[in-house]
Amino acid sequence: MTERLRDLAHVSAVELYTAKPEETVDFFVRLMGLSEVRREQNSVYVHAFDDYEKFTVRITERDLPGIGLTWLRCSSAEALARRVDALEQAGMSGKWVDGDYGMGETYLCTDPDGHELGLYFETEWFEAEKKPALKNQADRFPGRGANLRRLDHVNYLAADVAAVGEFAAGQLCAQLTEQIVKDDGSPAAVWYHVTDKSYDLVWTEDWTGSRGRLHHVAFAADQRDDILKAADVCLENGIFIETGPHKHAIQQTFFLYVYEPGGNRIELANAGARLVLAPDWRPISWTPEERARGQAWGLRTIESFHTHGTPPVPAGPKA
Repeated sequence: MTERLRDLAHVSAVELYTAKPEETVDFFVRLMGLSEVRREQNSVYVHAFDDYEKFTVRITERDLPGIGLTWLRCSSAEALARRVDALEQAGMSGKWVDGDYGMGETYLCTDPDGHELGLYFETEWFEAEKKPALKNQADRFPGRGANLRRLDHVNYLAADVAAVGEFAAGQLCAQLTEQIVKDDGSPAAVWYHVTDKSYDLVWTEDWTGSRGRLHHVAFAADQRDDILKAADVCLENGIFIETGPHKHAIQQTFFLYVYEPGGNRIELANAGARLVLAPDWRPISWTPEERARGQAWGLRTIESFHTHGTPPVPAGPKA
């Protein structure tokens, strides 16, 4: 068995593009329970209450929705150097830039599908204006909306899932936990983790053949009841609910999918106590026939789950 190098500590923050920045900020702050912490040019930074770093989401005004940079914190300066060397040895060289808000020097690169990634180690810790009652928590419990605790994972759309899977394992040292395998043996979707959570980074086949698009960004709630309450919060505030609440078969996450006002799909997730602790985990493969049965309790997968991505592209698969 090859030793698993845990050079990536976790997925730390994401940048979302939106043509409706103030509505997207309101969604995250008033309805999801994050806090606004900074404004800079055409970006607003928001923070989840148990995130130890300075920000969780950077909301940037653009003409079309989609995902910008995903930040990945490395486990040490030495780990960062190893990942940069692995990228450059693979011919996937990026560039060093000054870090974003609270972050040290960052190495910018892309996955084979064109999604932007920023690897770094040095960081500033979040300092709450009013200290929380429990000093082992980054910020005060918001007590509003969905009360989302932290960023959970990112699911990208990709034209070549096999290529990004090889990149995740080879250049990021991520471990495959589950996958959907088509009848020809090629992967249609892959779930990788870098932490003890069962997944952190996901790539799903883009039916249009497009590159660099987003399927969804997920945020963690403490318990299933929070997901149910969030559904009511979204219902009362005119937020489009795509599907759920329900339980996934793959990874067993309890979920709710909504579209934030800018059009990006957001998942509210609760994985319960499920972790993947085995260093020699055997990846679980699902067939198209098994996936056709729907979610864990029989809910049919909604058609838009396979067709909606951001930024939007013309309907119909590419030749």
